[in-house]
Amino acid sequence: MATNLAEQLRQGTTKSHSMAENVSFVKSFLGGVVDKNSYRTLVANLYFVYSAIEEEIQKNYLHPSISLIYFPELNRKQSLEKDLYYYYGPDWKLFIQPSLVTQTYVDRIHDIGSHQPELLISHVYTRYMGDLSGGQILKNIAKNAMHLSGDDGTEFYVFREIANEKDFKRMYRKSLDSIPITEDQIRLVISEANVAFNLNMKMFQELNSNIVKIMLMLLSNAINNFRNRN
Repeated sequence: MATNLAEQLRQGTTKSHSMAENVSFVKSFLGGVVDKNSYRTLVANLYFVYSAIEEEIQKNYLHPSISLIYFPELNRKQSLEKDLYYYYGPDWKLFIQPSLVTQTYVDRIHDIGSHQPELLISHVYTRYMGDLSGGQILKNIAKNAMHLSGDDGTEFYVFREIANEKDFKRMYRKSLDSIPITEDQIRLVISEANVAFNLNMKMFQELNSNIVKIMLMLLSNAINNFRNRN
């Protein structure tokens, strides 16, 4: 029997979504202030998160709660590897490690993949649907702010195997609504989606200190320029 899981997830995470968007790093990013060092750290953290999600989805793709939303064309790990190569060079694996919050995030994904696979729905929904929905906007912001060309450094936002993102999201919502899941499980999935948003928010907050440094630098430069003109 079909559910309205997609809509319940949307409504049930509205507050968390809004809170995540108001983290300083995200607000600065959306405002066009993107520090390359902070951004590449974010890319590295996302690499660990997506590696965990895709490992657990692959292990559980025959699970009744996962099989209907198993779409390898969404996978981001290889795209993130290309971005890490761009930012860190061929030895990028030697230069990255998960932050404390990222490691907590990764551990949780592996834990639920082993014990409550249906909750993987929450993490897949939170990350991939967000990537598809705002990916092109964020890609353009990153390209303009960091003076990037082509897809260099922004492969994460490129879904080469998805011809039409709107059609795919429509199909994905139907797949979510077709998952055989109980009302009690839906409540748990929504709760876990809010946990996922919170972990993402904390991951962004770890980058705030770098943004503060940038803003102070910009302020200092503005003051110096003003003094020099007078």
